[in-house]
Amino acid sequence: MEGSKGRVCVTGGAGFIASSIIETLLLNGYSVNTTVRSHPEYEEDPSFLYNIDGASQRLQVFNADLSNSESFNGAIEGCIGVFHVATPVDFELGEPEEVLTKRSIDGALGILKACLNSKTVKRVVYTSSASAVTYNGKEEEVILDENSWSDVNYLRVSKPFGWSYAISKTLTEKAVLEFGEQNGLDVVTLIPALVFGPFICPKLPSSVGATLNFIFGKCPFGLVLQIPMVHVDDVARAHIFLLEHSNPKGRYCCSHCLVTFGRISELFSAKYPEFQPLIVDSLKQIEGTKLSDLSSKKLIDAGFVFKYGLEEMLDDAIQCCKEKDYL
Repeated sequence: MEGSKGRVCVTGGAGFIASSIIETLLLNGYSVNTTVRSHPEYEEDPSFLYNIDGASQRLQVFNADLSNSESFNGAIEGCIGVFHVATPVDFELGEPEEVLTKRSIDGALGILKACLNSKTVKRVVYTSSASAVTYNGKEEEVILDENSWSDVNYLRVSKPFGWSYAISKTLTEKAVLEFGEQNGLDVVTLIPALVFGPFICPKLPSSVGATLNFIFGKCPFGLVLQIPMVHVDDVARAHIFLLEHSNPKGRYCCSHCLVTFGRISELFSAKYPEFQPLIVDSLKQIEGTKLSDLSSKKLIDAGFVFKYGLEEMLDDAIQCCKEKDYL
């Protein structure tokens, strides 16, 4: 049965952000096609998605892989919108950056070509990353926005944590925007900050796990001590907001607050005394990077309203981790 708002496609449906988008879409009356990888080494189990209200009637799952962009054709056929969320991630540097980036760009452009050929897709929303904005090699700036791009040459020389991922996201976002302009396809990009909060996927999301690791003194993020953050539900809602907006243009940053891990530790200690977080005084002894804030002014000016602050991010993530036995 087709949803009242039509059918859309979400790539990478087994992931943290994509599964949240799927849940929000289904709850808002859309029918959803989603894709998961069927590669033997990375095979993903999408069965948890069928627990979402409305999934049994309005969700279809397709196998597709960015290494074969034509594999997305079936999932895109008949859709009015596409959320391209799937992305190769390799923080352990298991393959050369150039290989990772080529797969990301080729896969994205293949998906955009399928959108053009479909004759039904009215808009594509590409999920970028704050890492496509943050790393410019300049002195720390107070606030960054959609005019800021990460410097690929700087990333290749300095090699901060996640540098190959940052390059792939930067160059892929540029490629999808350029393709849209050159081919008359309506493409917009959403640039989330560090995404935190609850999750319906069975695997602990890396951003949630890394944040909790830091709270407990395990120091993730290559010692990033300050970072812009956003609740996953706001990220999902922002994607749909851009799909439904009458005339969005270009890039949109999506960040609700700039957070120090000292502040997170203070909140955690006060609200969850049964756990033993890294104490604030210990954090002061750690040397690390403080990332610049990310302005969501363009998104807010377009009419989007954030619903969740830092305490909700923390409470929702902790409750979810308890229920799934990660804490």
